[in-house]
Amino acid sequence: MTGKLLWQLAVTFASLSLVAVGGVSAVVPGMHRQVVEVLGWMNDATFVNLFAIAQAAPGPNVMVVALIGWHVCGLAGLGVAILSWVVPTSLLSIAAGRLLHGRAGAPWIPVAKEGLVPVAIGLTLAGGVVIARAADHSLPGAGITLGAAAFVVITDCNPVWALAAGALVSMLGLWSGFTI
Repeated sequence: MTGKLLWQLAVTFASLSLVAVGGVSAVVPGMHRQVVEVLGWMNDATFVNLFAIAQAAPGPNVMVVALIGWHVCGLAGLGVAILSWVVPTSLLSIAAGRLLHGRAGAPWIPVAKEGLVPVAIGLTLAGGVVIARAADHSLPGAGITLGAAAFVVITDCNPVWALAAGALVSMLGLWSGFTI
């Protein structure tokens, strides 16, 4: 059974890595669909918690891949998930770099780069929506999420302040017995 799980981890993360224009956050919807809905490795709450840990910890946001691998299959799963995420995109980057090296002045290159910007932004926003929908199952939770998103968009402050405020509001709501 472990071999099958490791193979599924490898295929899942290798395929997701190849479409991750903009990084891990860009494929959160696909990742959530695969690990929660299709493969059933975890529920929404576990996925959101692993994603939150990966985002809060110092280092790259690709840490969520390692955490999912660890959750599914321990240390072997962690290794397979990370290698499956890094190796295909590294090979693709090397191939693309070699291909583009001699064509640096081609007029289509800046157009292609500019065209990928809205794709990356759209995929990242879709990831935020999926995480919010998986995490917020109450009106206060949705309010905290919308307030934090508005704070980050409107101000130039560090998003950690929005996280801290959301945690404080949540704790105060729990302590006062606030429920819907």
